[in-house]
Amino acid sequence: MSFTTLLVANRGEIARRVIRSAQDMGVRCVAVYVDADTGAPFVGEADEAVRLENSYLDAPGLLEAARATGAGAVHPGYGFLSENAGFASDVIEAGLAWVGPAPEAIEEMGDKLAARALAEQAQVPTLPGTDDPAAAASIGYPLLVKAAAGGGGKGMRVVESPDALEESLAAASREAKSGFGDDRVFLERCVSRARHIEIQILGDTHGNLVHLGERECSIQRRHQKILEESPAPRADAALRKAMGEAALRLARALGYRSAGTVEFLLDEETGEFFFLEVNTRLQVEHPVTELVTGIDLVREQLRIAAGEPLGYDQSDIRFQGAAIEARLYAEDPANDFLPATGTLAAFAPAQTPALRWDSGVVEGSVIGTDFDPLLAKVIAHATTRDEAAGRLALGLERTHLGGVTTNRDFLVATLRTPEFLAGDTTTDFITRAKPARAREPSDEERERLARIAALWVQGENRRDARVLAMAPSGWRNARLPDQKLVLELAGTSVDVRYRSLRDGSFRFDDGTTARIHAWSEDGIDAEIGGRRTWTRIRRAGDQLVVHGPHGDVSFTETPRFTLPGTEQTAGGFVAQMPGKVIELRVEVGDRVDAGDTLLVLEAMKMEHPLRTMDAGVVTEVLVAQGEQVEAGTLLLVVETAKDE
Repeated sequence: MSFTTLLVANRGEIARRVIRSAQDMGVRCVAVYVDADTGAPFVGEADEAVRLENSYLDAPGLLEAARATGAGAVHPGYGFLSENAGFASDVIEAGLAWVGPAPEAIEEMGDKLAARALAEQAQVPTLPGTDDPAAAASIGYPLLVKAAAGGGGKGMRVVESPDALEESLAAASREAKSGFGDDRVFLERCVSRARHIEIQILGDTHGNLVHLGERECSIQRRHQKILEESPAPRADAALRKAMGEAALRLARALGYRSAGTVEFLLDEETGEFFFLEVNTRLQVEHPVTELVTGIDLVREQLRIAAGEPLGYDQSDIRFQGAAIEARLYAEDPANDFLPATGTLAAFAPAQTPALRWDSGVVEGSVIGTDFDPLLAKVIAHATTRDEAAGRLALGLERTHLGGVTTNRDFLVATLRTPEFLAGDTTTDFITRAKPARAREPSDEERERLARIAALWVQGENRRDARVLAMAPSGWRNARLPDQKLVLELAGTSVDVRYRSLRDGSFRFDDGTTARIHAWSEDGIDAEIGGRRTWTRIRRAGDQLVVHGPHGDVSFTETPRFTLPGTEQTAGGFVAQMPGKVIELRVEVGDRVDAGDTLLVLEAMKMEHPLRTMDAGVVTEVLVAQGEQVEAGTLLLVVETAKDE
């Protein structure tokens, strides 16, 4: 290895991932961090960490950190500056090894219009498209508006008719400018029933080039992936060969080195595939390729950056089994997958079945608005696809997780749908298969978990008691009413009543008996009605996160003496997440129709329009354009006939 110290110019789970492989290779690792990440796990796992004054986009600060710590190479991870050709050039000019492709390749592929042109030259099929809005009709509707300088769903809009084109172009352009510093957009044919398939490539500085098979990433929300797998469930040998050869033709035309991905769209109806883009970096979903090939992609990146040859060719690549990755996000699927914030009160990945967890958080981590709300990538590898799906679903279900709204239950539901298990995973999967956005516990599960929570709380009270701590729970010298705990779940109250018996057991008001075999701050071993389970429980203020057989249930403990609450404003529109009001379209007195956009909120570099469901009159506007608002802020009020 030509360098002994590596600067990891990223954060979170990808920083931890790079550090793990680099240290295994005997390379010392330097992390960088901003104040919001002071307590993040990756900071402590590096051999040394340097605080950045500004942000992870501070190129001069990153180069200074490399110089000060003696780093000989820079790994950019993904996102941030990973596809910034200028930063790559600066790293190389500073005499450091750049862990990635040549700056020229990054620049050419970073421009989606230039990438399309090169693909056509390399005889790789492309979708009909144009950068001239006046030519939209020649492409046909529906069509896609896409950012010329970015990806990840930012700056992308589906346009169903000419009436929506102008607004979609404007919104996509603003989003592209915010996300990538470039407001250029272009139009492309929208394939309604399609699969998103990508080919992993590796090239060294000696002219060797291979592909590592395909990944399917079709299940998406807001054009962003949430489930990825390898191999693609419907890809046969002929399609795999054709797509692999097309990817290598394009890679050769680029003179590509390092790890990269050539992405294609496969038309489900015709079987045709079309070029989408080249990602000149490591992909978020790279673990599924690692598991089916046994090749550590970060290790290969570091070897290539050090000038080493691959040492193998295409015929040496072997594929074993199936791997599926789920992206576990802090977001609310029931609220259009909007990002969620909060503190991870509980985060304990299941020990079995054995899964790969690539995560940037730990229990107690604060999930804010500064960064992407990805909590972890969870990956299952098995002999068959069905087994991998089953292991992944069970592992997610058995994970103790709470304090922040997540998409965990949605992922489990998706993995168990008949459509997913049949491999029917086109890009319209969510709207077509309609997996449950949230889990609804049964009455029996809700009642049982509430009783377990009540027994745990009485143990907590015994632990914290300052008077008569040695007395049994609920002890009285006269016959008094049962002990009582009122818990709330999704607006429904669960009233748990019980009394302690002389033998140390408990009896609930319906005669069911219970016994506590063990109690700890982390959970309780309780037997209720002859059924005994160890249940993990975590308290966060008045919240009790109780892990049941199908996932977690978060109860709110109702105080014994009710305090005055706040009233909801009729017709009020509140911010579902922290963000900035970038467009305010109404003022007091305006009449609005159902479906009208009232304002546009920008959060996490994505635009979120707020629309009215009913016609009415705007009676209050409580925010101004450009104002930063917190989640739950009342934005405006519309009085409708229904409100009256």
